[in-house]
Amino acid sequence: MLRSSNPILSKQDAFTPAAPQQYNQNPYEQSPAGYSQYPGYPQAPVESLEGRMTFDDVVTKTAVTMGVLIITAALAWMFVPDALYFPALIASGLIGFILVMVVSFRRKVAPGLVLLYAGLEGIFIGMISKVFESLYDGIVVQAVIGTFAAAAVTLAAYKFFNIRVTPKFRRVVIIATISFAVALLINFLLSLVGVNLGLVDGGTGAVSLLAVGFSLLGATLAVLNLVLDFDYIEQGVAMGAPASESWRGAFGLTVTMVWLYIEILRLLSYIRR
Repeated sequence: MLRSSNPILSKQDAFTPAAPQQYNQNPYEQSPAGYSQYPGYPQAPVESLEGRMTFDDVVTKTAVTMGVLIITAALAWMFVPDALYFPALIASGLIGFILVMVVSFRRKVAPGLVLLYAGLEGIFIGMISKVFESLYDGIVVQAVIGTFAAAAVTLAAYKFFNIRVTPKFRRVVIIATISFAVALLINFLLSLVGVNLGLVDGGTGAVSLLAVGFSLLGATLAVLNLVLDFDYIEQGVAMGAPASESWRGAFGLTVTMVWLYIEILRLLSYIRR
């Protein structure tokens, strides 16, 4: 069974091949499945075919989720009042994280939840981007360009250099990603009581080397997760996964792209200082 470091793409039966369709070979028996036009001669049930996952489906659905995210980010940037900025930022981030977990453990992906996540994460991205832009003029455009450039280079390297993901490589990335997430969570919880481990530097003074190194690690892990995601989707298409799993692939890529954008935004802010 295929596995990925991205929680969205690590569902146990996410890429179970689509069931083959059974066609009625008798042209004179066109009645609904399970019934026959002739008494005494039951017709075998006809199994419906959902369709199979394709790269075009994943690309299209990723474009839809990213489009929803960008639109809601722009709306949040323009219309969320200053008085609601911090509460909305925290709420959208936490609810978005919960949705990631919900989709991860669902047997079948619900497109509505995928789009809801994109909308909520768009609010989070829009507001945090506005904060950074107020401190460093032009940084958002630089971060967006950097994010898509990094994703494009990663995809090109994956395809042209024929990168193969080994089980050992996958395990290392999984462990490193989980450790990174736990460290961020601990740093966030301690910051609520006034303790800062220095992993994330939100000030405007001199930046610590620890914060720079941790952000570089995050960006590197995000890129490595993209490699695993590309490999996982490619294998899913080859195995004939159900068409609905295109939403899971699009969701996983969107989650990783958001993570990569945040890390690049932080890195650029450190450099601008």
